[in-house]
Amino acid sequence: MSAYRCPVCDYVYDEAIGAPREGFPAGTSWSAIPDDWCCPDCGVREKVDFESTSAATGSA
Repeated sequence: MSAYRCPVCDYVYDEAIGAPREGFPAGTSWSAIPDDWCCPDCGVREKVDFESTSAATGSA
């Protein structure tokens, strides 16, 4: 599983954890996230701006 980081606030979307408060259960792949999804923490960046990280964190 992969993780993706917001370049503004460093929020990490980890596929293994998902984003339950956003409606994405654990195991939701990055490709299943809508393209118009914005960072839930800062609201500044959209999915396209997130950067892939080499290691999933295991925590949100």
